[in-house]
Order: sequence, then structure tokens, then C-alpha cells
Amino acid sequence: MPSGDPFALPARPPQEVVAAPAQPAAKPRNRGGLRGRIASAGSAIAALFAKFFTAIKAGLLLLPKAKLLTTSGTALLSVAAYSLFWGWPFAAGFVLLIFVHEMGHVVALRREGIKASAPTFIPFMGAVIAARSLGDNALAEARVGLAGPLLGTIGSALVLVAGELLHSDMLKALAYVGFLLNLFNMIPVTPLDGGRAMAAMAPWMWFAGLAVMAVLMLLAPNPILLFILVIGALDTWRRWKARSTRSLEQAAYYRVSPRGRMIVGLAYVGLIAALAFGMETAHVLASGGHSFGSI
Repeated sequence: MPSGDPFALPARPPQEVVAAPAQPAAKPRNRGGLRGRIASAGSAIAALFAKFFTAIKAGLLLLPKAKLLTTSGTALLSVAAYSLFWGWPFAAGFVLLIFVHEMGHVVALRREGIKASAPTFIPFMGAVIAARSLGDNALAEARVGLAGPLLGTIGSALVLVAGELLHSDMLKALAYVGFLLNLFNMIPVTPLDGGRAMAAMAPWMWFAGLAVMAVLMLLAPNPILLFILVIGALDTWRRWKARSTRSLEQAAYYRVSPRGRMIVGLAYVGLIAALAFGMETAHVLASGGHSFGSI
């Protein structure tokens, strides 16, 4: 018989103890790596800003050269455009005469204490210069306006002299076109130079200038004449409306002494006479069998 306590409970089967899975140890934060990434990002941003400001500085240093490239680039483009009709030599001379005309305006503006850009050429439209104003009053505007045809007349006269000395009909024809270009600019309507002169001489002549442009448009319609006519009509309307307010500012702008008015008038009429004489002297387009097509 089995020995032992008869009242003892039967022994329980042994329990299997299952150990809980060990939790992975928390990795310590890599403070050095985070700081390194922040420092790297900061360095990259600083380098980007440095390159940006270096590029800005280089652009500012090259700005004068960019203006020069704008003038020379548009001049070459204009020569190429005009050469399709007149050939390279004549086209180059024509653009040079336009440059001389525009430099007259630039010189006059700078004499008035106004910064002016170098000319920018527009094929079949001439050239433009940029300035914040044309002067503090109508007399200054007239001086700036007449300076272009004045220097342009001198330039055309020099070409005519060269044509006579070299017996070159091409140079004479170039001088003729130069005189014609400057005479056209004497029509008394803005944005032409004659309209600038009328601001000091007789503003009512703007309406006469518009009538002349309308007649030219009927006789020889083309987009350039139409553009000048539209711009002239809008500018004349704007100016006349401003003058009709009779404000102190408008009165001060158009106040010109009789002496100043007389000087502008003599310069205006004298330039027209000189240009007409120059055209008559240089005229070779219908003489000696010459024509524009053969130049």
C-alpha cells in the first residue's frame, strides 16, 4: 500500500511558467546627429543666399554693359531689317543718322539735369530713349525736342559733304533721307519733336499737326502714320484737358517769356528751312538715272 497521509490532496501537475517577452531597450537619442543635420541645412541655406547676392551684385556690375548691349543689339537688328530693302551700307548709315538724332535728345536732357538712357532702336519706327520727364516746363521740353533735329541736321549735312567730296550718290541719298527724317519730325504734333516745340511756342498748333498727319494718312496710308496720328490725338486731348483746368501747376508749366517763345519760333522755322534746303541739295533719287532701288 502506498504510504502517506490519507487526507492529503492529490498533487497538482507542475505549471509551465512562460516568461514575458523582453522589451527592446530604448535607444539613446543621437543629439549629435540631429545637431549635425540642422547645421548642414543652415550651411546650405547660407550658401544659397550667398550665391543669390553674388549673382545680384554681378548683375548690378554688368548693368551698364547690358544697356550698351541693348543699344548695339537693337541697332544691329534695325540694320538687318532695313538692309532687306536698301542693302547693308545704306541701312548702316541710316541707323547711324537715327542714333545721332536721338543723342541730341540725350545731351539736351542731361543738360536739363535729367537722366536719360541710351537709344533703343525699333525697326521701322526709329528709336526711343527713356527719361523720367522732358523738363520742368514747356521751354525745357522745347529745347529737348529741338535738340534732336538740330543734331540730326548737322549729321545729315556732314554726310552730304562726304558725298560731294567722294562723288558718292549713295551718301547723297543717305543725306537726303536724313534731312527728310528730321523734317518729318518737325510736324507740330506729339510725340514728334515739332509737337514738343509747340508746347512753348503755340500749343494750339497741335491741332494743325493732327490735320497734317490726317492728310498724310489719306495720301499714303501706312501703320506708322496711323500710330503717330492715334498717339498724337490722345496726347493732344490729354494735354488740352489738363490746360483747361487752369491750375497753378499747368500755368507754371506753360508760362514762357516772349523772348523764349521767339527763340523757339526762330529755331523751329530755321530748322525747317535748313532741312528743306538740304533735301534740295542732296536730291539724287530722280536725277542721273538713280533711284532707291538701285542704291
